[in-house]
Amino acid sequence: MVNYTPSAEIRNFKRRQSMRFFHLSDLHLGIKLYEHDLLKDQKAILDEIVALTRQYQPDAVVFAGDIYDRSVPPVEAVALFDDFMTQLRAALPNGEIMLISGNHDSAQRLDVFRSELSDRGIHMIGNPPMQKGETIERVTLTDDFGAVNFYLLPFVNPGMLRKSVGTKENDDNLSYPEAFAGLLALSALNPNERNVLVSHQFFLPDGSDAADIERADNERRQVGNLDAIPASLIADFDYGALGHIHKPMKVGSETLRYCGTPMPYSLSEENQQKGILMVEMGAKGDVQTTVLPLHPVHQVRKLRATREALLSGASEDFVSICVTGAEATEMVGLRELLRERYPNLLELRREREETVELAALQERTETLSPYELCLQFAGERLNAEEKALLTEVMNAMKEENA
Repeated sequence: MVNYTPSAEIRNFKRRQSMRFFHLSDLHLGIKLYEHDLLKDQKAILDEIVALTRQYQPDAVVFAGDIYDRSVPPVEAVALFDDFMTQLRAALPNGEIMLISGNHDSAQRLDVFRSELSDRGIHMIGNPPMQKGETIERVTLTDDFGAVNFYLLPFVNPGMLRKSVGTKENDDNLSYPEAFAGLLALSALNPNERNVLVSHQFFLPDGSDAADIERADNERRQVGNLDAIPASLIADFDYGALGHIHKPMKVGSETLRYCGTPMPYSLSEENQQKGILMVEMGAKGDVQTTVLPLHPVHQVRKLRATREALLSGASEDFVSICVTGAEATEMVGLRELLRERYPNLLELRREREETVELAALQERTETLSPYELCLQFAGERLNAEEKALLTEVMNAMKEENA
């Protein structure tokens, strides 16, 4: 592993009273929304990120995982990322750019030219410490208050850490919290310096229930939330630049934060304010965050109204439409009429009075995971051992299809 520290010339050029960096994550380049291609929208939001970088000149721009939406992204998404990195480097010629892989990315692909890129101030970290003796990649920058250490930790699951962290006595994988704690132990923090963790995991505020955390519809989830990691494990970091959760949120602390996606990728992200988290660190313990709003070309919206009201309105946003009080005959040809007024129509459905209760039940059911649906179907017939086996099977299927 290369622990890269910029040259003295760069360090001196960049010195300011405090450290400033941008925190972003979950670009999901190449994603589609109900089969709608989003590359043009993503290009616009990336251009805005470049413009804000040029304006604020942070010391670093940090991306906390899920650069792409899948491990083998479409060529158009790769070209978009290439163009984005070129523009970002030009907008920030003396700053550092740091990226880690997320659970949607191919770690091996992001690791290509890792050392060579680091020498040029672009730290693209795909693989976590997977071999004995390896430690978490660290980039150290300085300002008038001393060193700021950025620990770049890509997405991990316990199976990836068998050689670097170990296993249980029976050779089973460690749990997510056990494996993550072992991983952090490989890289001791200097408590007198400022330390930033860049990570792509599901961190859970201590004492909270994973089911209470609002998640986007399209986020990959572990059956039974086995991937939940208590936030207390990362409490010693001065700031946690977190990725994975699509909604901007804090994890039990002002300084442990998910920045969310830069634009909405699901209907569950309706009305969310998207933005860049600008982090400014003064002396040890002094951390200030500011949201720099981003402006997606199209928002996502859920519309519920009568046929007449819908046909009298119009929107360029991505919309899900529910028609109320309409007979089946009134739905004939309605999709084509609505598309003239709502060109980015995602879905169209009809709601009748006698089906409102059924629709509410269906909406509740749609929020359940496959594991929860199986439990709902089986009722109390499964014992603890059978539930554990079901959890193992579900997670194995999810890993195979990822």
